[in-house]
Amino acid sequence: MLTDIGTEELAHLEVIATLIYKLTKDVPAEKLREVGLGGFYAQHDNALYYADANGVPWTAAYIQATGDPIADLHEDLAAEEKARATYEHLINLTDDPGVKDALRFLREREVVHFQRFGEALDDVQFFMDRKKCY
Repeated sequence: MLTDIGTEELAHLEVIATLIYKLTKDVPAEKLREVGLGGFYAQHDNALYYADANGVPWTAAYIQATGDPIADLHEDLAAEEKARATYEHLINLTDDPGVKDALRFLREREVVHFQRFGEALDDVQFFMDRKKCY
């Protein structure tokens, strides 16, 4: 179950990258500058560069793991909720129906992932309470 979620999260990254690419591929440099993306263009042209809305690059430090399954699952639950909220904010920022549809799909998947992580947490707690740890 957890491997499937991880694989799907990588697919989400591909969907977002495709959306960004399609939305920006033919945008001229002047327009990017006008909307505050001049610095991005200067460094990356129209290439994809994984960064947050503030330009902070993606890093593996965003992946949290303690080795404690209960703590890690709580971290996963929180991450799914933050992703859901971010998708909602992005939906509110666009008027493009195709982008909204893609973001709604991704938001729904985050809800499903939250549910699966909750089920996994219940299972782990059940087995830990019976001292059948793995």
